[in-house]
Amino acid sequence: MKSIVEKIIGTYSDRELKRIYPIVDQIDALEPSIQKLTDAELKAKTPEFKERLANGETLDDILPEAFAVVREASRRVLGMRHFRVQLIGGIVLHQGRISEMKTGEGKTLVATLPVYLNALAGKGVHVVTVNDYLARRDSEWMGKVYSFLGLTVGLIVHDMENDARRAAYNCDITYGTNNELGFDYLRDNMVIYKQDMVQRELHYAIVDEVDSILIDEARTPLIISGQGDKSTDMYKRANSFALTLKARVIKQMDDKVDNDEMFDEDYIVDEKAHTTVLTANGVKKAEKYFGIENLSDPENMTISHHINQAIRAHGLMKNEKDYVVKDGEVIIVDEFTGRLMYGRRYSDGLHQAIEAKEGVKVERESKTLATITFQNYFRMYTKLAGMTGTAQTEEDEFNTIYKLDVIVIPTNKPLARKDLPDVVYKNEKGKLDAVIEDIVECHKKGQPVLIGTISIEKSELLSTMLKRRGIPHQVLNAKYHEKEAEIIAQAGKLGAVTIATNMAGRGTDIVLGGNAEFMAKQEMRKMGYPEELISASTSYNDTDDELILEARERFRTLNEKYKEITNAEREKVYAAGGLHIIGTERHESRRIDNQLRGRAGRQGDPGSSRFYISLQDDLMRLFGSERLTKIVETLGLEEDQPIEHNMLTNAIEGAQKKVEGRNFDIRKRVLQYDDVMNTQRGVIYEQRKTVLNGDNLRDSFIKMFESIIDNVIATYCAESEYADMWDWEAMIAYLESVFLPQGALTLSNEERSSFDKIDLKEKLMEIVEKIYEFKEADIGVELMRELERVVLLRVVDQKWMDHIDAMDQLKNGIGLRAYGQRDPVVEYKFEGYQMFEEMIKSIQEDAIKLLVRSRIDREHAPQREKVAEPVNASHGDEPKKPVTNNNKVGRNDLCPCGSGKKYKKCCGINE
Repeated sequence: MKSIVEKIIGTYSDRELKRIYPIVDQIDALEPSIQKLTDAELKAKTPEFKERLANGETLDDILPEAFAVVREASRRVLGMRHFRVQLIGGIVLHQGRISEMKTGEGKTLVATLPVYLNALAGKGVHVVTVNDYLARRDSEWMGKVYSFLGLTVGLIVHDMENDARRAAYNCDITYGTNNELGFDYLRDNMVIYKQDMVQRELHYAIVDEVDSILIDEARTPLIISGQGDKSTDMYKRANSFALTLKARVIKQMDDKVDNDEMFDEDYIVDEKAHTTVLTANGVKKAEKYFGIENLSDPENMTISHHINQAIRAHGLMKNEKDYVVKDGEVIIVDEFTGRLMYGRRYSDGLHQAIEAKEGVKVERESKTLATITFQNYFRMYTKLAGMTGTAQTEEDEFNTIYKLDVIVIPTNKPLARKDLPDVVYKNEKGKLDAVIEDIVECHKKGQPVLIGTISIEKSELLSTMLKRRGIPHQVLNAKYHEKEAEIIAQAGKLGAVTIATNMAGRGTDIVLGGNAEFMAKQEMRKMGYPEELISASTSYNDTDDELILEARERFRTLNEKYKEITNAEREKVYAAGGLHIIGTERHESRRIDNQLRGRAGRQGDPGSSRFYISLQDDLMRLFGSERLTKIVETLGLEEDQPIEHNMLTNAIEGAQKKVEGRNFDIRKRVLQYDDVMNTQRGVIYEQRKTVLNGDNLRDSFIKMFESIIDNVIATYCAESEYADMWDWEAMIAYLESVFLPQGALTLSNEERSSFDKIDLKEKLMEIVEKIYEFKEADIGVELMRELERVVLLRVVDQKWMDHIDAMDQLKNGIGLRAYGQRDPVVEYKFEGYQMFEEMIKSIQEDAIKLLVRSRIDREHAPQREKVAEPVNASHGDEPKKPVTNNNKVGRNDLCPCGSGKKYKKCCGINE
């Protein structure tokens, strides 16, 4: 409900839109004159705009005319003319803000306006999407407009060679996924030659599905890993131990844990806090099992860590909800999209603990070579903008972390969807029975239904219930990810029933009456067209390949044929009420619920939505009001009796706000820690750039020598101003271990006593100059410059990788400082700074040692070498090749005995 103030003066978005409308009026006014231009004259506008910018005009000055040019180019090339609301969205994106536009409002086309305008500056524009398919499709489709206007378009997808990546980044406009762009940034800061870098400076980015990328994906950092050396045996031992333990699960809000209370169980699982902890009983069993005296002793930290991860894997991580086991691998399920997250692994040994639990191969731990959070990557862009259908509920987070505000853009046609009030049931059974009845009623009248669930388990339970009622349906979850486009494309057909796990970011619009394009492709498959040719038949790139041209013509003919069928069916779907959305429970985030709702009511289509909730749902059980549950119990309601009351609606929204606030705090805390690393990362990466740019490092090395000499004097000469009192022997021994030639500082007692600290520093710096002069004369000035670069790169890279590990260990243990009433983040900043200072000193010392002691000749120039090779990039979405195991029956496979049960519930029950 709008507040009284908002009704009088309008929302923030309303007030901001009033400032934008005059600009839109200017664009509309220019349309007739732009339409009169020939193709050649329209194309000539691009060099004209560039010249005007070079002469001092700004992007804002040329915006109306540039947008009018793009609108006309799009009409001629794509047959698509930007609506007035799309112009508004484009202006918002150009201003570096988030444009919230409902599903089906044409965000892909909207982006062409600010992309073209900002590309005229010549610094590169990045359009960031959530997957390779969308990046490829949009770059080819919208790329036609940019190419027509004389701009170049590049594409960054998985498995591209460096040369191709560099060419794509050097284009005026570059499409790519958030993962690929982030990893390229990290890889660029691991190269040993400048020509191996692929990215330019980060100038302007438009992020599609901005909430998914900048919030959901931002919970975990990007990590490039190298091979670690830790054994995997301990994970198996810890898992065997965990199987002997009994767990106590805390489910209710009112369950209290008294630390002094004794439990018969061995560990406690707190579902709300998402933690597991050994009880005193469990600690005793651990000490006996592993043959140790005290589990808390520092030398037993590794055992303790493995046990904690094992009980977490058993107590909290659920198969077919948090992950699935597929082809001998544990693959994470994204809780927001329901997609399988190939290539991504839980950190800190949890993934290995789950692998041990599921009986698949336990992979070795890895060593972090480079890492960055999405927050800190995207904040490096000079200007950032985003678009999505659902951002307003997370406006505070966008503002706090990215300095982005959210502007809600009005729809092109009025929204006709009916959002029905939530219905609450006492328990899960009553809720699911009501859901089935709703589906049956809709199916009878031919109304398509989309049912949203939050886990694979729930989607399969509903599927079983629908089979019993004889309702034909489709299931979309992480298990059937490959059929995603096929299932979603037809979810709007007459009488269709589709069950989907988390509809966020599916990327496919649901067209009422069915999807003619998909039907045409199915027909082409039956006709024997290979998949590559079918895919090419709907691509947008220019080609003179006769096979592709013939396939495109065949697709066009079939598409028109099926459009007649779907158009006729659409009228029947309209009459039945359009797409009906059913949410089987509220998600932790209101935004995900809004995404599910947003699948109906596209471009003014009719539709409806309703959420069904039970007081046993995780959200209500863990974060709902305890008082609410007691009231329902007091009323003695039956399980099939629905409850509709404002108090319930408020309680549900209150529970969601609680979780959103908690999750925001978690992400903010992650960022606070990474901000410390980000400052340090900036220093190290700038140092590397100096080396790669071929700068003369002689002065830098002289400063390193000077810094070490200052530290030496401060350490060994601090006690007295008198040279007789200095620790000469220890000082000389240290200097000789670093750079000083033996005997170079041999002085009599009388000579020593005549020194003061300034004299000593001058003497040592003279020796440094002689060392340099000798080395340069010996190998040549050019070789000496390259030697400096080789040495500094090697030492910086090695020390930085070790520092990342050390900072990780510090972060893992720093939380305990809270028990001493100290802020862990402040402590982390303080100790992290000290560790960084130590690392800088260590870099200086090792670099000087290596420089002075390197033995090379003029014939063999020093070679740059990487200190480690990446073996894994976490956060990726590319599947690995399947691992086949012909001997072992999977836990979730049908039992080979023929019972019809899953193996884990039949012959494998005791494994």
